[in-house]
Amino acid sequence: MSNTDSEISLVKLDDRHLEGALKLSQEFNWPYRLEDWAFAAQVGEGFVLERDRVVLGTALWWCYGEHYASAGMIIVTSNAQGGGNGSRLFNALLDATKGRAVLLNSTEEGLPLYRRRGFEPWGMVLQQQGILETPPKFASFDTVQPAVIADLEAILRIDERAIGMPRQRLIAALTAIGDCVVIRRDGAITGFSILRRFGRGYVVGPVAAENLDDAKCLICAHLAKLGGQFVRIDVYAQDGLSDWLQSLGLISVGEAVSMVNRKRPNAAGPAHMFAVSNQSFS
Repeated sequence: MSNTDSEISLVKLDDRHLEGALKLSQEFNWPYRLEDWAFAAQVGEGFVLERDRVVLGTALWWCYGEHYASAGMIIVTSNAQGGGNGSRLFNALLDATKGRAVLLNSTEEGLPLYRRRGFEPWGMVLQQQGILETPPKFASFDTVQPAVIADLEAILRIDERAIGMPRQRLIAALTAIGDCVVIRRDGAITGFSILRRFGRGYVVGPVAAENLDDAKCLICAHLAKLGGQFVRIDVYAQDGLSDWLQSLGLISVGEAVSMVNRKRPNAAGPAHMFAVSNQSFS
């Protein structure tokens, strides 16, 4: 039987696809672990292109209420590119979002495709990473404390106001697997940050705070415990964290263009989102 496009099936992502999705991402040198794929599928949904049960392409999306979604982990293996396979996969994703405004972070190579689909740039995310040879000194100030279960409701409120979308399922799942710290002033939580295992080591994000100094304190609370570890943090370029992170040894290794195909969500403040949970989740 010849390998033609008609033999490629488009199906919903499920657990049986995770090993194949991992192998596909390794083809493109993505650092994802099997656990990272499983978590992404747990909090979202997606589609797979497959032939004879071999995963040839993936596209995932995450629902944030009635009006918003994010998309990511969009890959098509090199020998299945062309012939409309990528469009077929992306069309299924967009159809599944049911008219929501979709946010994504694109590489330079992906920009023409997304522009043709009505996506417009609005910002940029910088990927900062490296072995943290000398972790920053961090005094355990009273304002930065480990989060407790009772803090979850306040954390969810801050996240929604900082990013403009209700992401309760994602943030609750991240706090369940990660190490969360909060800024607490006069009994009220004004910011939070989450550290978790990811890829080659650890990732810090999301980070939501009312100002740059608070964001740095939240980040330092995590980094102070990660000497000798590989650390990644993806920050918005316009916020000015990149140079500071670079001075700590977390160099900028890449950038992605933040795009949206409809009206961008409006943050309500006073907290601002300084770092993403990852480039797919936004």
